[in-house]
Amino acid sequence: MGREARRQQERAERRQKQREAASPRRAAGPTFSAPAAPGEDTRGGSLLKPRWAMDIFSELKKVTWPTRQETANLTGVVIIVSLALGVLLGGADLLFGWIVEQTILR
Repeated sequence: MGREARRQQERAERRQKQREAASPRRAAGPTFSAPAAPGEDTRGGSLLKPRWAMDIFSELKKVTWPTRQETANLTGVVIIVSLALGVLLGGADLLFGWIVEQTILR
């Protein structure tokens, strides 16, 4: 390690020690979750509506769904890109097949 690199490393270590000394230390004890808020639903669900299913539905309500026009446009892009890649890979396959036939199998 060169002299300049060693000096940079020492400076970085000093800065790190200063940051650690300046930041307050936290207690290393266990952490507990806060109690539920007054309006928060704390029940576990029922047999017909389990809690995990209710969580899924609540998350799905938050999703920003695409419009019909956006879905049609993106579907068209996927189809065009798939066809282009299919043609490209098919052409490469034909080319390599022709090369193998002309060189190795003759």
